[in-house]
Amino acid sequence: MKDNPVIAIIGSGVMAEAMIAGILRQKVTTGNHINAADVRGERVEELQEQYGVVPFTDNLEAVRNADVVILSTKPQRIESVYSVLKGKIPEGAVVLSIVAGASITAITNGLDHKAVIRAMPNTPAQIGEGITVWAASRAVREDQIELARNILTALGQEVLADEEEYLDMATALSGTGPAYVFLFMEAMIDAGVHLGFPRRISEQLVAQTLRGSVDFFLGAKSHPAALRNQVTSPGGTSAEALYYLEKAGFRTAISRAVWAAYEKSKALGKGKNGEAPEK
Repeated sequence: MKDNPVIAIIGSGVMAEAMIAGILRQKVTTGNHINAADVRGERVEELQEQYGVVPFTDNLEAVRNADVVILSTKPQRIESVYSVLKGKIPEGAVVLSIVAGASITAITNGLDHKAVIRAMPNTPAQIGEGITVWAASRAVREDQIELARNILTALGQEVLADEEEYLDMATALSGTGPAYVFLFMEAMIDAGVHLGFPRRISEQLVAQTLRGSVDFFLGAKSHPAALRNQVTSPGGTSAEALYYLEKAGFRTAISRAVWAAYEKSKALGKGKNGEAPEK
């Protein structure tokens, strides 16, 4: 793998900043080898000041000598990126996209470039505790796979999928998953306030309960149902609470929400492109 590869980032929002921080933390490359591009000049200047990256407002200039081109724009802006960069990605570079719903086919055709990786990180990547599911086209070389893995590992855990279809599933489950967790946390915190706790204490109780429960699950290596049964005494408070959650359709609502996100992810990926490229 090349020392200090040039990494161009197209779209310098929150997740792009998380990637920059992780890349530098893991010493994948140096700040002066990261080209951060965005339509907002003040944004890339801010990133330059904080991380020492090279700022660009011209996407074409940003990718000119890149070894890796990371696409991190909003899905609504990806077509405008294609119009500028089509046929202009350096031949030996790999494109790594975290654009929700944008398929390998769409990116390959939109950029006229065959070496494409599609990835779906999630919000905890901002603190290096995320998980990313990714897939690569057949044109991606082994050294590029290694480089992509180093970049994604800087965000947390990574899972290289055999089939691209897992990306839409990951979007619905782990990509959107933090939103479900935060909504659940919000509901529990508000319930605690309703009971009479000060909000700060309710937040502390809920946050540590979730953190401890996840750590307990990871350590126990048991099915969640088995762990739930351990804290559900016959006729007790947990049994009463779980009865109302099941009666309210809690489990079904979560399942339907994940499915709805999956359908939306697939819909975002529909476009004018043809068959998928070889993988």
